[in-house]
Amino acid sequence: MELEIRLFATFREAVGQKTITRTFEKPVTVGAVLESLEAEFPDLEGEILAEDGLQPQLNVLKNGREVSYLDGLAESLETGDRLSIFPPVAGG
Repeated sequence: MELEIRLFATFREAVGQKTITRTFEKPVTVGAVLESLEAEFPDLEGEILAEDGLQPQLNVLKNGREVSYLDGLAESLETGDRLSIFPPVAGG
């Protein structure tokens, strides 16, 4: 199945593109997709996932909805879903 993955700010810089498309075997979860991104792009390793889940202040959206309000890393994905990953942002 094919997924669109959108990356923002420093994550976009690490990947070199705003949007990438990847193919995964069904069934696939948000956690599995994030693990594969960290494995594929060395600059992302340890930036998305922590031992106990997502890194603090990180936002991951499935089709515009925060995955922490769904099933978190266990949330299943389907063909055509869009995953958006936002790093922590600070400023004033």
